[in-house]
Amino acid sequence: MAASPVDGESVNRRRAALAILPFLLLGLADVVLLLEWGLDPLWGFVILPPILFISVIGWIAFKTGFVNGPD
Repeated sequence: MAASPVDGESVNRRRAALAILPFLLLGLADVVLLLEWGLDPLWGFVILPPILFISVIGWIAFKTGFVNGPD
């Protein structure tokens, strides 16, 4: 029995999340570290959007198969 497209899509989402999660956690840890050092909280909000943006772009790339190249 062939897998339905929904099953393949959920596998790709999971694979994308597992690939991006370490980088997202590293970026969030960087924000926490900056705040723990006593820097102005504004700096945490300044670097958070690029971290989230790159994580979302990476997730989309893994989810759609762009990372694997053409079939």
